[in-house]
Parts: sequence; C-alpha cells; structure tokens
Amino acid sequence: MENTAHKPDRRVARTKKAIKNAFAELLSEKDISAITVKDIAETADVNRKTFYNYYSSVYDIVNEIENELVSAFDEVLSNIDFKQEMKNPYGIFEKLTGVINRDFDFYSRLMKMDHNVNLMQKLYVSLKDKMKISFLNQTDLDEYQLNIVVNYMVSGMLSVYQNWFNSDRTQSIEELSKTVSIVTFSGINGFLRQNNNK
Repeated sequence: MENTAHKPDRRVARTKKAIKNAFAELLSEKDISAITVKDIAETADVNRKTFYNYYSSVYDIVNEIENELVSAFDEVLSNIDFKQEMKNPYGIFEKLTGVINRDFDFYSRLMKMDHNVNLMQKLYVSLKDKMKISFLNQTDLDEYQLNIVVNYMVSGMLSVYQNWFNSDRTQSIEELSKTVSIVTFSGINGFLRQNNNK
C-alpha cells in the first residue's frame, strides 16, 4: 500500500511554490505596491482562502522569500572551507551560483524587482558576516581594514550579479561567476593578467 504520510506536506509545498512563482511573475510586470492578493491568487490558480492559509499579506511572501534565500546562502557559506577555497576561489562562486540555478527563473524575476532593497541588504549582511569570520581567522588584517575589504568585495559582487539579472545576459552566469571570483580575490590586475595570457 502506498505511503501517504508525506503527501500533505508535498501539496503544501507545491501550493506555496505556485503562490511565490505567481508573485515573482507579477513583479516582473508591475510595482509591488500594485500587486494584490487577488492578483496572486488568480495567477497561481488558487482561491484567496488558500492564499490566507499560508500568508497574511503580499509582504509576508516577500519576507519568506528573502529569508529562504538568505538561509540557502548561509547554508552554502557555512560549509565552505575558505582557507582551502582561496586557492581556487571560483569554487565559492560556483556553490553560490548553484543556489540560484536551483530555481533560476524564479530568482531571475526576483532579482529584477525594483524594490528588492531588503533582499539585497539581507544578502549583504549574511555574506559580509561569513566572510569577516573567515578572514579574521586567516589574515593579519585589523578589523578596520577587514571591514573595508569585505564591504568592497560583497558590495561589488552583489552589484555585478544584480546588474547581470537586469541585462540581456549574453554571458552565462557561470562565466560571470568566474570573472567575479578573479576580480574579487585577485583584483583588476589578476583579471587583466588572465586576459593577457589567453
């Protein structure tokens, strides 16, 4: 006999995913302040009662999406041996890119939204905290110097990825990640050296 114990959980997950995808789709069409619960329910093909079973408002979806993405990045960063990965820093970006590639279309829409300041801020804090802890254990930089380095690295990385999502994306995200990894850890000279050696 088929085990049905996990079916309700899968059904809930599918419904919530449909709601989030509908929200992301609507974000690519209009401002978040113009999106209503009715819009989301109709796009997700669920009724409003079903929506309110899981979310209290449109902004409740935003918070959940932001927190899930930050948690996903946190999980990846927690399992990275930065000291080892510094020898080939692309590995770090490859793992972070993997988070996006799990549901690329969804994150593509999400990163295009004009009002994703909270998401960017949460990602910024998460990445910065993880990198600071790692670099404190591996360098002789004092905290003031470390803050400058980490702020520069993380701000630049997030800006490049966000701009890429809002461009025509002629370059793949993997190619972009390779370039960002070189510039982040070897500077512009490292990038120029690599291009000159081609």
